[in-house]
Amino acid sequence: MQRIICIALLCAISVYTSAQDNDTTQIHDIKIGEVVISANKFKEHKENVAQTIQTIGKKEIEWAMPQTSATLLEQTGNIFVQRSQAGGGSPVIRGFEANRVLLIVDGVRMNNAIYRGGHLQNIITLDNNMLEAVEVLHGPASTLYGSDALGGAMVFRSKQPTLAEWKGIDVHTNFMTRYSSANNENTGHIDFNLGWRKFASLTSVTYSRFGHTRQGNLRSPYNDSFGARTYYVERIGDVDRVVLNRDKNLQKYTGYNQVDVMQKFLYEQNEKIKHTLNFQMSTSSDVPRYDRLTDMKNDSLRYAEWYYGPQQRIMAAYQLNAVNLNGFVDEVTAGVNYQSIEESRHQRSFGDDVRQNRTDNLDVIGYNIDLRKKMNNHEVTLGTDGQYNNVRSSAYGENLVTGARSSLDTRYPDGGSNMYYGAIYAQHIYKIVPDKLILNDGIRYNYVQLNATFNDKTFFPFPYSSASQTNNALSGNLGLIYMPAKQWRFVLNGSTGFRSPNIDDLGKVFESQGGEILVVPNPDVSPEYSYNADLGVSYTDDEHLKVDLGGYYTWLNNAIVQDLFTLNGQSMIMYDGQLTQVVASQNKAEAYVCGLNAAITAKFNHVTFYNTFNYTYGRYNNAGTTVPLDHIPPVFGKTSIMYNKKKYSGEFYVMYNGWKRLKDYSPSGEDNLKYATSLGMPSWYTLNLRTGYNINDNMSVQLAMENIMDKNYRVFASGVSMPGRNVVLTLRGRL
Repeated sequence: MQRIICIALLCAISVYTSAQDNDTTQIHDIKIGEVVISANKFKEHKENVAQTIQTIGKKEIEWAMPQTSATLLEQTGNIFVQRSQAGGGSPVIRGFEANRVLLIVDGVRMNNAIYRGGHLQNIITLDNNMLEAVEVLHGPASTLYGSDALGGAMVFRSKQPTLAEWKGIDVHTNFMTRYSSANNENTGHIDFNLGWRKFASLTSVTYSRFGHTRQGNLRSPYNDSFGARTYYVERIGDVDRVVLNRDKNLQKYTGYNQVDVMQKFLYEQNEKIKHTLNFQMSTSSDVPRYDRLTDMKNDSLRYAEWYYGPQQRIMAAYQLNAVNLNGFVDEVTAGVNYQSIEESRHQRSFGDDVRQNRTDNLDVIGYNIDLRKKMNNHEVTLGTDGQYNNVRSSAYGENLVTGARSSLDTRYPDGGSNMYYGAIYAQHIYKIVPDKLILNDGIRYNYVQLNATFNDKTFFPFPYSSASQTNNALSGNLGLIYMPAKQWRFVLNGSTGFRSPNIDDLGKVFESQGGEILVVPNPDVSPEYSYNADLGVSYTDDEHLKVDLGGYYTWLNNAIVQDLFTLNGQSMIMYDGQLTQVVASQNKAEAYVCGLNAAITAKFNHVTFYNTFNYTYGRYNNAGTTVPLDHIPPVFGKTSIMYNKKKYSGEFYVMYNGWKRLKDYSPSGEDNLKYATSLGMPSWYTLNLRTGYNINDNMSVQLAMENIMDKNYRVFASGVSMPGRNVVLTLRGRL
């Protein structure tokens, strides 16, 4: 019945498209003719693109005062974000999360061979203080971007170096400092640009220190102790002690530090050709896994320690841009890139002197070549891209008293693993009747090869020593845009997505749900495919009103979900001293996700009203029984009233989430029911206020009070409560 309702609503409404201004001081602007880059990797007018794209411009990024890039996406009211610890944030697009949505930074694919299907915190390694714009593609984006873009893609663009317009050197400096009371945040940022006529350099450094997050005090009547941090563990001498927390709202062990550095060089060879070198580095302190630190066993805290080691990301990329060419193509972008990534996990059970340490290192090499040609009413983009991942995993136990080391099972195959991904594609825009009737179509061929070696079988007697896969697939899109008048736009769009299993799907050993479930390797897991349909209509009055309504239906074939499994014929095995249920990533016959979106922007002189609404529903068929799909958020959105005049801006806004009932939780465990109440996750809303004042042309100050009512709430599937009443002060300047 739910599927019938979704299909009926889909046929009655349209695709949601949120268009916001990137270039003026208005945050929620109404604008026709907006330009996007993610649609075909070159600049394109947004009205010519059938896929739903939300843009977040520089002014909106600064206005949101986000602590992380995950917070920035959440502030739009259109992207749902899950958290397992304060130093994290896992975006969800149309019910797809983690390795089913693609993350791209400055044209470089960030998804790698160990992007997991659960919840990811990788997005926090992107410094939002250096972002020029973000474009979020809703729905499969596999034609342009390949594997993993089942639910969509997040395309981040950082600032570019600027050249001088006169002889000599042009120097620009920007700085920012921010304080937040709820977690005692202190952030400082500086970037400076040195520009000559042909050469420019842009340098950026950001440092953030976050303390323990204080959750709200006003709790839900459904559970007046929900989220309370009553006790925590300290190691005193060589003994673990359970310590009474004097402030139950202070979430002990949620703090961490982070440093982000970026260096770009730009060389303009001539008016047609530019070369860019892009270096990025992000590292953090240890990041406590807060949800695990609250797990219980035998009526006591289970873990004395559970933290991620410093999440380190280093990227080096070269890109060539050529425009206004004469010949076979008009524009070219081409590049090569390298990434070095280190992730580690460290855990120690309460009362145990041995800390378990697991580290994964990746070397990732990638390339891309994209060409565009315009011919009358046709625009054709051709390209090829590829990426090679090499994964190395190690693990050891460490006795904190004696210093002795012992062997330990690795998270990924201990013999090493690698994954190669490559593709060619073509994307086409045909303006059948310019400004009236436009066709989008494209096709992509994907090739993925994966190899993994299991050497040590001491901990798990796997019935195999190696695993190899070669997968290939076609993906495509076909969309039609009809604009009968300047104000109206109707869209019908179909697209397919493709995701090949990665090392995480095939070879991971992972404890889930606080030790109740053990995920084991499954070399037989195969690719999953998505087939998506969008229908859409929007009305835009260029001066006063923009209304978007939207709906979609996505069918997943061969969907990968975690389900009951056996290892050597056993469904329960001993792991870390506990009898544990065995599960593995497996292909299920069928799954589907459908949803509705709506947005309205209305302007009255200096006042702007903005509202979003998002509904998602997902199910999969498990042995003839229909059960909830994981990662499906409850109803959520944002309502905002903003005032903007000359030097002053102010905004009052409401963020809200609906109920997530028990019957809608997935049985896979990814929805983290154990971190919710006995009734599921209660609905919530927060009242928030932001103000900003431009002191002069070079200095501005912002003040915000978030969660004014000091509500205690937790986002669905999260293992940490959100901040309570929070005062945020930001100072920005430029020289």
